Amino acid sequence: MSFSTEVKNELARVTGEHDCCYAAELAALIRMGGAMSIGGNSNLGINFSSENAAVARKVLSLIKRHSDIKTEVVVTRGRRLKKNNTYHVRVIPSPGVNQLLASLGIMRGDSLNVQSDSGILRKACCRRAYLRGAFLGGGSVNRPEGSYHLELVTGNAELAKSLVKIMRSLSLPGRQTERKDDYIVYLKDGNAITAFLQIIGAHNALLTFENVRVVKDMRNQVNRLVNCETANLQKTVNAAVRQVESIRLIERTIGLDKLPPPLREVAEARLAYPEATLSELVEALEGRVGKSGINHRLRKLGELAQELGAGSC
Repeated sequence: MSFSTEVKNELARVTGEHDCCYAAELAALIRMGGAMSIGGNSNLGINFSSENAAVARKVLSLIKRHSDIKTEVVVTRGRRLKKNNTYHVRVIPSPGVNQLLASLGIMRGDSLNVQSDSGILRKACCRRAYLRGAFLGGGSVNRPEGSYHLELVTGNAELAKSLVKIMRSLSLPGRQTERKDDYIVYLKDGNAITAFLQIIGAHNALLTFENVRVVKDMRNQVNRLVNCETANLQKTVNAAVRQVESIRLIERTIGLDKLPPPLREVAEARLAYPEATLSELVEALEGRVGKSGINHRLRKLGELAQELGAGSC
């Protein structure tokens, strides 16, 4: 089961705070996943399809809550790939459907309202319910183990703009793009996705998302620290190898006994402890010279080795 399916199954059990919230959620569901049909006497019907049985049940229950109109549910099985069932909720054309669509703001008089549903979105609770319906009708979210991505897909450009506006009214950084013939409203930030899940009432999914996210972020932090430590260790090893090579060149060319005592002392310590860090060399010299002093003398030995090497060419 995908994470999106888990979220939708949970949301299908969430109830609205007030009667107005039920209307907002149903309006978004129909906008995202429904289609109109026309029957006799210009009466309208509704066709809603979903591969999720819980979503289809919720649409049916919300319709029944608003109006006592004739409905039927048909299940079809796909013929390709995974052969998933598709659940079709059909509302038979009747005057009651016209009244329902008018109460939801989808119809205005005899015309279809293709603009925003601002009339039923004045309250914050209704906007939250509307986003819940939009996700149930055309949303998906990646598992938190992968990349963070949540999207709402619609074929209606005005609806996409409206969803972005609703998100931003709830402090969500929704953005919009196009994909073929669809309009995508999406969130790609982990904090924004958890805020969205909280707003629409998917609290169990939110906990799952956050738990995985915390472990993932901790693992990434540990990896960064390990990579940093590894890089620093590699630099230390490379520097030590160069220093030993320089001291060996000086030893072969003029001999270490020709060096000033401070340089000879550090050179002999480096040869004795070729893999030691500066701190470990300080301990080997019993603290007579600090890290900066040892580093300065090693740099002098390197410069001397370059001069001797150039002179021998």
